[in-house]
Amino acid sequence: MDSSAWSPRARADQEKAIGRCLELASEATSSADVPVGAVVFSAAGEVLGEGFNTRERDDDPAGHAEITALRAAAASLGSWRLDGCVLAVTLEPCPMCAGAVYQSRIGHVIFGAWDEKAGAAGSVFDILREPRLNHWVEVHPGVRAEECADQLRAFFEQFRR
Repeated sequence: MDSSAWSPRARADQEKAIGRCLELASEATSSADVPVGAVVFSAAGEVLGEGFNTRERDDDPAGHAEITALRAAAASLGSWRLDGCVLAVTLEPCPMCAGAVYQSRIGHVIFGAWDEKAGAAGSVFDILREPRLNHWVEVHPGVRAEECADQLRAFFEQFRR
C-alpha cells in the first residue's frame, strides 16, 4: 500500500486492501480451512499484520484470519492497542472477531462479503457500532463483495458435489 495516499475511506485503497486479503484467503484452502484473509494496516497504510483462517490446520477454534492479523499487528506495534489502525477482511467479522476488533480499538473495518448467518458488523449483529459500548468502529462493507463471495462459494461447492 502506498502510505503517502492511504485512506481507509477511499474506495481504491479499500479495493487494494481487499485484493491482498483475497490472496491470503487462497492460502487457507491448502489445509481445508474456509478461505478468509485479513490484513491490519496502520493509519498510514503500512501492513502491520496479516492472517488467514487456520482453524482446521491448527485445531484452533480462535484460528480466524482476523485474530491472526490482530495478533501479528499487536506484536508489530508492541501494544494491544491498535488505535487508528484499519482491518480489512474478505468476510464480515463474526461475533468473536468483532469483539476482538472492539477490544483492540481498531478504527475502521473494511470487508468484502456479508455473512448472513453469523456476521457481527451489521448483518445479524452490529457489535462494531453497538451504542452501549465505549468504542465504535467505522464500517466499510461490500468492497469487492462478489469476488469475496465467489471465493467462498467455490470452496463450499466442492463439498456439495
